[in-house]
Amino acid sequence: MDAFTRFTNQIQGRDRLFRTTQYTCMLLRYLLEPRAGKEKVVMKLKKLESSVSTGRTSNLNRVVYFICDTILWVKSVGLASGINKEKWQMWAARHYYYFLLLSLVRDLYEISLQMEQVAHDRAKKEKSPSQNPPGHSVADEETEWLQSFLLLLFRSLKKHPPLLLDIVKNLGDIMNPLNQLGIYKSNPGIIGLGGLMSSIAGIITVAYPQMRLKTH
Repeated sequence: MDAFTRFTNQIQGRDRLFRTTQYTCMLLRYLLEPRAGKEKVVMKLKKLESSVSTGRTSNLNRVVYFICDTILWVKSVGLASGINKEKWQMWAARHYYYFLLLSLVRDLYEISLQMEQVAHDRAKKEKSPSQNPPGHSVADEETEWLQSFLLLLFRSLKKHPPLLLDIVKNLGDIMNPLNQLGIYKSNPGIIGLGGLMSSIAGIITVAYPQMRLKTH
């Protein structure tokens, strides 16, 4: 209980809880909409999703996106009029998309460093170079290369959980701006699932600071 209290006392912690609730509502609404007799539940989920979205507070370290998001919040709660909602939504989505792209590029760089280190450690343990068996073909080499690459990737991410969490968070987040900008159209179910996965990853990094990615 004390851990939960400390978590919710943090701005980032509260934001992650709001965000998780928001995307859970979106996902549930998408799953229930096709079903007959669920109209009232869908409407309640939609209202809760909208209400929770106005209660979110973070977007730290995303200055331009934060400004756009704040202006949209001011518009949504009726504190100002004459704001072009669609224009600011597009600006927010565009800057958030750029932010996430740069974050994924950073993740790729970190993956390459981790894979290089794992490969180096593995090479040290090998006493002698492996020799190809008789009848070894080019197709076999390609298959072995792919298997080795995937195994190396798996070991690298397993050895470095903060990197895996950061990748999950960024990949889950990017679905929304991709949809808003028309780069890759998704349905609310996919966006909700991605946002939920990202929010859970974010909650873990707030609750356990050692799980935050430390870049080189």
